[in-house]
Amino acid sequence: MTAPLNHPLPLLELDVLRTFVAIAETGSFTAAANAVFRTPSAVSMQIKKLEDVLGRAVFSRDARSVSLTTDGEMLLGYARRMLAINREAVSKFIIPDITGVVRLGSPDDFGERILPHVLKRFSQSHPSIAVDVVIDQSINLRRRMDDRALDITLLTNSVKVSLDGAEVLMTEPIVWAGARGGCAHLREPLPVSIWEEGCAWRANALDALGRDGRNFRVAYMSAHTAGQRAAILADLAVAPLPKSFLGEDMVELTTADGLPEMGNYSLAMVVTPEASAPVRAAADHIRATFELFREKGRF
Repeated sequence: MTAPLNHPLPLLELDVLRTFVAIAETGSFTAAANAVFRTPSAVSMQIKKLEDVLGRAVFSRDARSVSLTTDGEMLLGYARRMLAINREAVSKFIIPDITGVVRLGSPDDFGERILPHVLKRFSQSHPSIAVDVVIDQSINLRRRMDDRALDITLLTNSVKVSLDGAEVLMTEPIVWAGARGGCAHLREPLPVSIWEEGCAWRANALDALGRDGRNFRVAYMSAHTAGQRAAILADLAVAPLPKSFLGEDMVELTTADGLPEMGNYSLAMVVTPEASAPVRAAADHIRATFELFREKGRF
């Protein structure tokens, strides 16, 4: 028997949908609880309430994992759209109406790892600001800033070199990365994967090898982190990488493995002196995102 046409359908609560999306994106009730600032038990109660309202299970759960059911996958699309509409509507009233375009530059490695988080959060808080992104080497990005072709750029830099007008967002060690169980570091001359001039990691690596008197050859060259990983995982070469870039299938090679220490590098941000309101908003958002990553121990 069908319900009368005037029978009121239940309303889905946005707060519950926000929790649902957080679980779907993190794959964990505990991680989602941290993201939405609730206890795991409160999150579980929210999902139970949601499933009671819909009369369907939205998650399949076992002792180790959480995954969406078919109905959950369908709901996820609706939930994201509803939350986006809510953000857009509320922002019209409580966020200053800032509109414009921000030209943002980033090195490839951070464009891959961090920029998606920055852009996603920024588009949610400032939906009327468009961001045009350029991915390039730091040396070229600095030239673009000097030519006023960018409003903001992120730059990787050796901590030994100061950049005028640059604000350091993070500093971390550069380490030698090798394949887990690999033997590339035992070969003579040492096969190294690096890029051309202008790369802060290259400069630190070559300085360290020179000081150590280690014989080496450039066995692999790639301007992209993905290429460096390919060389490492194939055990063709070792490569200088930020410590936070190491994956489970890589190991840090140290002086015990016959490789010299390379010190630290920094990631800095440069903002045009004539920054408009949209540019200042984007810069503030980048600072906040890096602070959040730092609090979570992401680097």
